Order: sequence, then C-alpha cells, then structure tokens
Amino acid sequence: MALRIIFMGTPDFSVATLKALHAAGHEIVAAYSQPPRPGGRRGLDLQKSPVHQAAEDLGIEVRHPLNFRDQTDREAFIALNADVAVVVAYGLLLPEAILNGTRLGAYNGHASLLPRWRGAAPIQRAIMAGDAETGMMVMKMDKGLDTGPVALTRKVTIGPDMTAGELHDALSLVGAEAMVEAMAKLEAGALQTVAQPDEGVFYAAKIDKAETRVNFSRPAPEVHNHIRGLSPFPGAWTEMEVGGKPERVKLLASHLVQGDGALAAPGTAVDDRLTIACGTGAVGLVRLQKAGGKALSAEDFLRGTPLPKGTVIA
Repeated sequence: MALRIIFMGTPDFSVATLKALHAAGHEIVAAYSQPPRPGGRRGLDLQKSPVHQAAEDLGIEVRHPLNFRDQTDREAFIALNADVAVVVAYGLLLPEAILNGTRLGAYNGHASLLPRWRGAAPIQRAIMAGDAETGMMVMKMDKGLDTGPVALTRKVTIGPDMTAGELHDALSLVGAEAMVEAMAKLEAGALQTVAQPDEGVFYAAKIDKAETRVNFSRPAPEVHNHIRGLSPFPGAWTEMEVGGKPERVKLLASHLVQGDGALAAPGTAVDDRLTIACGTGAVGLVRLQKAGGKALSAEDFLRGTPLPKGTVIA
C-alpha cells in the first residue's frame, strides 16, 4: 500500500525527491512550498518555486502559507489526513502542531552528516571547511533545529575541486533515493531511528554577503575551498582592473598550484595564466565571471582581460 504523503520543499534541490516519491507510487496529497516571489527582469512577475512548478506538472495540489501561525492553516494541514510529511529544504521552521499533524510524523532530508552542519547552508559550509565527505540523512523531525533522530544515511565523497553546485546536484539525487528507501521501510513498519550524538555539532550559518570577498592572505587551501564552496551562488569575488578601472569579478572555480606563490605578496599574479599567490602557496583561477557577463574559462577570460605577471588583485 502507498503512503499518503504531504511534501514540503521549495528549491530545485527538493524536486528530485518529490518526483521520486511520486514515481514510487506514493500518494502526494499536497505539496507545500514558499509563496511565489517577485522575479523576472524588472521584478514585476511572480515566479513559482521549483517545487511549486514541479508539483503542478504532476497534478499535485500546491499550498503556500506564509507560516503556520494561523490556526486555519494548521487545521487545513491536519485535515489532509496524511500518513507522513516529507520535508526537504522547505524554508520554514515547523511548529509542533505540524510536526505531529500526520499519523507517522515528519521526516527531513538533510544535506550533511549530522550532527555536523545543522542549519541553513550545510553544502557550502562543508566545502568551505575542507571536509572530504558529506552526505544525505533522513531524520525524524522534532522541535529543534536538525536535532531529531536519524533513520538513514548516505555518504558522498567531496572531490578536491568539487564546487557547491556540483555537490548540490549529487546530493539531490542521493537524497531522493534515500527518502524513497526510508518511506518504503516506514510503510513496512521497519524504519528505525538512532539519536544523534552530543559531540561534533557544527552550525551551518546562512551565507552572509560580507564573507564572499576572497582574502588572498589566507593559505591557498582555504582560498580554494572558499571559492568552490560559494560557486555558483552567491559567488566568491575579488576586484581587478578591467578596462582601466577596478571591477568586481566572481571566481567560480580554482585549483591548488604546487610550488608557486612563496616569493610573491598575496593577491599577486605569479604568471600570466591566472595563478595567484596566497598567504602560503597559490591557486589557479579556472572559471571567472565579470559583472553582468557570462562565466568564462580562464583562457577565454584572458583573451579579453589579460592579467600579466606581477598584477595585484584584491
């Protein structure tokens, strides 16, 4: 027998899980997502979230309350008479009335190896910290922030040059498979949970714009992790001279360079191929994007914007 599921998610990351649960034969009785937001070229058009659009395409009813403070919204949720709520990057803290508003509770697909990286930006923070491994966890939700017991774990290796965007896509697919497996076990009465340990808790704070500028005085591995951890969004950035004036340029990919940068000040180009000295070591810039332009490979970028050896960027 299929489960009656309320799906709760908003960004593109969540769509794979919604589609996988639907394909597995479960009855998605409603999809909850963040309300449409102003978008388009002039911000005048209301744009549906990726989950909202995907649910409509599947013929699933979509609801988007601003929050669940209104008793009417809580009652409407409970009236769906669902077996379980599945939550993947919904974007709201859920009150206990919602967490307990289905027969079997609420299960969250979270993109980290809990208790490491609880919170809003686990993918970015794992890469920025230089973690070699992360994963997806299916967790039974409680009133804390990502503190509930864990039902299922799937580990994913973080490659040395992997960006947050690449890891995002990999985890989205792994998370969809894990949630389908978890719901099959839940349906069979065989899903067990284990409490999270008290040690090793780290919080993945939301990325602040103030931390996106690259600081080349840091060691090269930290600079490299900073660049790839913020790629493609919001994008780490630096300033360099373009057309005779300083311009902000996003750095979207890099690699560590062995043996360069020891004799140059941080932020100095040590060759004419976008190898930049750091506090220790150097990084090679691989993909860049000027303000208002498209992302370019280092080779294509240098065709229009040469960066000779000895140039200093900041």
